[in-house]
Amino acid sequence: MDAKTGDHLVVRGRTAAQPNRTAAVLKVLRADGGPPYQGRWTEDRHEGLSFPGSDALVEHLRKGSTKRQK
Repeated sequence: MDAKTGDHLVVRGRTAAQPNRTAAVLKVLRADGGPPYQGRWTEDRHEGLSFPGSDALVEHLRKGSTKRQK
């Protein structure tokens, strides 16, 4: 997993009824882009460290755009 500030971390819901959770990556703590990440969750604006598991993916922000790419 490799993230940069401005990317989004998406954690998939565990069941079909559970929605995905998304966090904006505010800070990457390792030079290689690996976790943990300081992030802000979109659902409740909570900020904290995230140690994402296998149910997570990073959506990268496209250069010169506000659109995300997977």
